Amino acid sequence: MAVDQLSRAFVALADPTRRDIVARLSVRDATVGELAESYAMSMQAVSKHLKVLEEAGLVSRSRDAQRRPCHLEPQVLDELTSWIERYRRQAEERFRRLDTVLAAMADEADDGPAGEDPGRATATDTDAGAGHEGEKP
Repeated sequence: MAVDQLSRAFVALADPTRRDIVARLSVRDATVGELAESYAMSMQAVSKHLKVLEEAGLVSRSRDAQRRPCHLEPQVLDELTSWIERYRRQAEERFRRLDTVLAAMADEADDGPAGEDPGRATATDTDAGAGHEGEKP
């Protein structure tokens, strides 16, 4: 799929009415009149939406005697899905690497600073509670 066609397909699907038309055509083919019945708009407005979908390669029209049914072209959706999937996989791989780094950092934090014995008292621990003679608490 050429980048221009990819862009046209995404632009076409950016409109909620056109996404709904695609959803309806995924169930069955329909004429402009049949599609227009579902919307509070004229057949001409529905035709304009269909023209955008056709230019993006998402919809085609055929002739069946007097009917001109609109048909969804699923291969374009497959190409869109492939494009999206490639970047989803890349993002997931980055998150997996980040999870690995964060887990390693958490393990280091649980072990404490290097070389320190957690059972041994430090000078700060022993001096903290002892007051000096003559001082009021």
